[in-house]
Amino acid sequence: MRHFLFLFVLVFSTVASSAQLDSLRSMDEVVITATRQERRLGNVAVPVTLIQRQQIQQAGSLRLRDILQEQSGLFITSGFGVGVQMQGLNPEHTLILVDGQPLIGRTSGILDLNRIAVAGIKRIEIVKGPSSSLYGSEAMAGVINLITENPGTRSLEASLRYGVGNPDQGWALPFASTSFQQLDLNLQAGYQLGKWKLRQSNDLLFSDGISFRPFSTDRVPRPIRRLTHQTTLQRALGSKAEFRLLFRANQDRIQQEFSVRNNGQVIDSYGREQNHELNLQPTLTIRPTEHIRLHTRGYFTRYVGDQQLNFIQKPDSSYLDRFEQDLYRIEQQLDWTRGASDLIVGLGYQSDQARSTRYDALSSRKQNRVAYAFAQWEWRLNAQWISIAGMRYDDNQQFAAAFTPKWAIRFKPNDQWSFNASVGQGFKAPDFRQLYLNFTNNAAGGYSVYGTQDAIRIIRELNRIGQIAELKPEFDRLTELSPEFSTGMNLGAEYRPSRTVHIRINGFRNDIRSLIDVRQVATRLDGSQIFSYLNVKRAFTQGVETEFRWQLKTTWQLSGGYQWLRTGDKDEWARIKKGLEYTRSSDGTSRVMNKNEYVGLPNRSKHQAQFKLTYQPSETRFVFLRGFYRSRWTVANSNGNGVHDVQDESANGFVQINLSGGLPLRKNLQLQAGIENLLNHQDISYLPNFPGRNLYLTLNFKL
Repeated sequence: MRHFLFLFVLVFSTVASSAQLDSLRSMDEVVITATRQERRLGNVAVPVTLIQRQQIQQAGSLRLRDILQEQSGLFITSGFGVGVQMQGLNPEHTLILVDGQPLIGRTSGILDLNRIAVAGIKRIEIVKGPSSSLYGSEAMAGVINLITENPGTRSLEASLRYGVGNPDQGWALPFASTSFQQLDLNLQAGYQLGKWKLRQSNDLLFSDGISFRPFSTDRVPRPIRRLTHQTTLQRALGSKAEFRLLFRANQDRIQQEFSVRNNGQVIDSYGREQNHELNLQPTLTIRPTEHIRLHTRGYFTRYVGDQQLNFIQKPDSSYLDRFEQDLYRIEQQLDWTRGASDLIVGLGYQSDQARSTRYDALSSRKQNRVAYAFAQWEWRLNAQWISIAGMRYDDNQQFAAAFTPKWAIRFKPNDQWSFNASVGQGFKAPDFRQLYLNFTNNAAGGYSVYGTQDAIRIIRELNRIGQIAELKPEFDRLTELSPEFSTGMNLGAEYRPSRTVHIRINGFRNDIRSLIDVRQVATRLDGSQIFSYLNVKRAFTQGVETEFRWQLKTTWQLSGGYQWLRTGDKDEWARIKKGLEYTRSSDGTSRVMNKNEYVGLPNRSKHQAQFKLTYQPSETRFVFLRGFYRSRWTVANSNGNGVHDVQDESANGFVQINLSGGLPLRKNLQLQAGIENLLNHQDISYLPNFPGRNLYLTLNFKL
């Protein structure tokens, strides 16, 4: 292993020329997501992370999950798909956009990051902290915006990647029957047809997925096929207008095998899952005067998920699950610039529709309509001070209206120091799942989950006919759900002592009220559980995040980051401080819980860190070493006291290291090689999405 690493670095270092490349990120780079209009990164008053296409390519990232897991302050979760935590808030509170429009098709609140290919993406902008004042529901934790490539000059790019791994043996032989293999084909082209500029991207991924069987160490390869197509058309309409159309389609087919243990039963099933996704975004931009810009945006997106399973124990029975969702949106935005002020105002209307076998019937359409308005005023007081105030009003058909303000300020006394502070509100309206779900999972022990619209009626009827063994205390708390709200604060500073060093620190606090939680509300006679949703929690997340970047020489760059996180349920914390919560001693006896034993909200790590070391003597030659650390996290309340403490079941912390490098073979041909999960970290129980060490080779052609 040691000799392999030495050879890898030696090869990619010795072939490098003596050319110099300064890859230090400039604060003059433009971002859009933080303010809904183009702004220099150095003038943004909220925490923003910018990932350029070069970094995505050098890291060898294929899916959104690959590149996000290497970013400071982001935790990748494993549950109903791969999600992302931001500032300690769950994946359902992070809004994921493509060119400013939301992706749909969440499962249990999680938008699976493995669905999203990064081919054709120019950059990724990450805004941390509540952004509902600009983007509405689901932006309590922040926003991740994928900015697509614009059509330009004629170009042709193609890549072929082959990867191989074997989690049982650690190392794998290419094309061996026991190896888990991966093949990715990518083709991108830019061209012009008359007055139209076009750019297309096609990505086809074949991969052996892994299904982990509980209480076992065997891995079962299951084929996965993912196809992503993206077309962008752009045309100037005279000298003052421009039309742009983005079409993006994704299709997944996954062969599956499950073994689930719940309520004393073990259920084995096999089958397949298919997902289809379509996005269409027309945009018309008009510049009637030097100071005014009008944006008319349309958006249509459709998602269809379909799963079919057969049971080994009951060959004559099957499980069918289908979910369809459509989102239509029309939006008008006006940008007005005058002197030291910039004003943005906008109006929009959207219709969200869903059908599912998990609701009362696939033929029954659920619908929600939202009319909204937003405004933002940026005022540059002088060369040192920038103030940004924004607000949004959402008139939700299902719930009371939501008003979400935000204010941020930035102070830059000199070229070395800058300070920023922001406070804002975020909200998340209950989704179709929490309202209308009527679902019994026969593939996992027969538990049921009912949305709040029908939970009381269904459970009372089951109780009347004698099928309920116990009504839990939470049953009496069932009522109509209210939206979740949060108040977030960020306070940060940046220090640039020289052109080669950049240090950033940011402290944050989020206070959440009416947090929606799933709770068991009843038990059937056969022991199967019945769950529903409640507004039960007042919670908080707080922490400190630091980042640094150091250009050691013109060819070397070192960067890294660290996040300390603390979370908690406010009611639990109040009882602990009063000495009203108990835990167990090592001898099994109960005792009062100490404050330092409280863990807080589950599935969150207190410490997280990452580092990156880049050697890049030229644009086409590089070695890129990345590593990230996540400390232990609590997964279940195993001692039965109802509060998560240090004695509960937890997953061990881990370190993952990824390594990649590239060199030119010919003028238009480049070779890239890499190792993902170099240390071969695996955790069958708590990280089923970690398939073990994977090696890959990529050929890139560019014309």
